[in-house]
Amino acid sequence: MKRLIVTLNLAKSSMRLRQLLVAGRTFALLSIGSMILVIVVGIGAILHQNTASSPISLMKGFAATVSSGLFKDMLSMELPGTGEGEAHTAINGRQISTFLIRLLTDINPADPKSLLASQYPGLAHDDTVILRPTSGTDASVEQQDHNEIPDSPGSDNPDGIISDSGRPDFETPADDETAPDETVSDPAEDEPDSGSVPPNQDEPAKPTTGGRKVVFIYHSHGRESWFPEISSKKYAESPVKNISLLGKRLAMQLEKNGVGALQSSTDYPTAIKDYNWNLSYKYSKKTVQEAMASNKDLTFYFDIHRDSQRRKNTTIKINGIDYAQVYFIIGLGNANWKKNEAFANKIQEKMEKQYPGLSRGILGKSSASGNGEYNQSLSPDSVLIEIGGVDNTLKESYRTVDVLAKIIAELYWDAEKVSAPAK
Repeated sequence: MKRLIVTLNLAKSSMRLRQLLVAGRTFALLSIGSMILVIVVGIGAILHQNTASSPISLMKGFAATVSSGLFKDMLSMELPGTGEGEAHTAINGRQISTFLIRLLTDINPADPKSLLASQYPGLAHDDTVILRPTSGTDASVEQQDHNEIPDSPGSDNPDGIISDSGRPDFETPADDETAPDETVSDPAEDEPDSGSVPPNQDEPAKPTTGGRKVVFIYHSHGRESWFPEISSKKYAESPVKNISLLGKRLAMQLEKNGVGALQSSTDYPTAIKDYNWNLSYKYSKKTVQEAMASNKDLTFYFDIHRDSQRRKNTTIKINGIDYAQVYFIIGLGNANWKKNEAFANKIQEKMEKQYPGLSRGILGKSSASGNGEYNQSLSPDSVLIEIGGVDNTLKESYRTVDVLAKIIAELYWDAEKVSAPAK
């Protein structure tokens, strides 16, 4: 009898032990499952944040990373019969890890140059996206900076892209590359013609900043020029007749609209010892910082360039008159790029309403396709503006500058009205 009781007790103890083991295993599985869920949710949040701040990271990074075989395998998963019956699959750890690294860091492990792209523009050529199209936007034609330079911009390459001081091997032009008698007319002497913004004699007295300088204009690539204005047929650049003339004209027209403006026409190839074109935005950033430190009233910042596209892609006829079109460039490498994009959009909306098609749109560029930041982290009211291209004339560009000055002045005074204290 005692043996029977002992046996029953042992059976009960064994049952309890098994129950405890089962409960412990269940608890362990639930704990591990919860931990995995938390990790997955965390990774998902990181991915969401990354794709939200860079609208091009997901699909472009994916397309640039995976092989054609991977796409075929993905298609065959959903559509049986579309695969080629290969013995191996293109889906492997290397492809997936490469994609994830590009998604999270904008660095392509297959391209070591991407590690330097943020500091050395021109080492990569993709990752641009139209953020705000207009009636003048052609999605098939993007702003160009760093293409190979053909031997001649003549008829053998009518549709090609002519590069300029954007080339990595930038050098000061030789004496015979610019006209020996090249003269520069003062923008103030070139009065607005019938295509520019006409004055209205009935307008009341315009407001004025009273001597305060609130707009800063500069040129990271100050030697950008135009083929019709110089003798060089190889590079559209000049140490004399260049993009700084548009900056001077913009400052002058802003002053006429009561908005105080400063312009830096620093020629960095001359001013910087051992000048390196790839560090252009580093040089101009110092210029902007010095201007900020010496003038606390500065509010708007504009880096004025011209595009390297040909005439057909940078010119529009409005009321029978040719204008150089503009492109607003936003650096997606700036964590707060959306604020800069909103500022550019305010200008573009006014321009589109008054001069439809004059703007080609707002283009976002990551560090994979250029500097990626363009000094725009210094101020939310900072934007890079491309005016015209290599084939536009100075007169066409001046017309556009006059319109741009009028719109910037309107935007400034609109902002002043909003911030003015209630009486």
